[in-house]
Amino acid sequence: MKINIWLTLLLSILILNLYSQTEKTVVLKTSTGNIDGSFLLPEHNLTNTVALLISGSGPTDRDGNNSGMINNSLKMLANALSKQGIATLRFDKRGIGKSRDAGLNEADLRFENYINDVKGWISYLKNEQKFNKIVVIGHSEGSLIGMIASQDKNVNKYISLAGAGQAADKILREQLRNQPPSLTIQINSILDDLVKGKTVSNTPQELNSLFRASVQPYMISWIKYDPQKEIAKLKIPVLIIQGTTDIQVSLDDAGRLSRACPKAKLLKIEGMNHILKLAPADRQLNIATYMQPDLPLKKELIESVASFISHN
Repeated sequence: MKINIWLTLLLSILILNLYSQTEKTVVLKTSTGNIDGSFLLPEHNLTNTVALLISGSGPTDRDGNNSGMINNSLKMLANALSKQGIATLRFDKRGIGKSRDAGLNEADLRFENYINDVKGWISYLKNEQKFNKIVVIGHSEGSLIGMIASQDKNVNKYISLAGAGQAADKILREQLRNQPPSLTIQINSILDDLVKGKTVSNTPQELNSLFRASVQPYMISWIKYDPQKEIAKLKIPVLIIQGTTDIQVSLDDAGRLSRACPKAKLLKIEGMNHILKLAPADRQLNIATYMQPDLPLKKELIESVASFISHN
């Protein structure tokens, strides 16, 4: 009986060790300040594979959170992958969280800054950490950033999570199409100029928060990248994942990306919303999950991502 107890205890210790994790802070130095990241390595698993996680738009941090919505989606994904023996690195974008000091003035920020930061992390993982298999995972706006950065020769696989399938100007036109007709005309006129690379003066007051002069250079730099064209450039294995109850990005977006990159695997996860969790289609109930940090990620998501990463 005592032997059985000791064997059970020993087995429990071994299991705990297997799934223990070591997370440490790492820093990417750039010419405009440091980018702060979290490097999570399975402690007792000598892996040669790492996944680089890129968060979405706005003031979203490395864990998938912002000040108004704490959901821990990317933190949960990192922890789940670590339990599958996959190292991860996630980071606060410049100007956000602990990378705040690397933030640029709004008028100086460009979409390329985010792309170059990801390229910098890829080089860090390849040269400093010596990983020979690097997988980039981009969520939401991070999907476009990730697919551009993944054209780097050091990236082995790419995963798009809830990524838009159209250029930003087309997304904005769709999102703002229900405005009064006179305002819609002005919106389309401004976007037409931004697409041409031209800034617009005398923006109507009611549109100033979206099209203020200081943000227009960033929008011009963002609009010029078409996700369909960028994903088509990838010569590596690609996985496109989209939830059926995502109220921010649609299944049509995933379809556009899939058609642009026919060799990619397309996975539609039933009942998964934009923050990668189980949610109903009802808008208010769906949004409520954005503030439920203990709500787990969809199990199918974790299994599919881990399988895609691990499969040779």
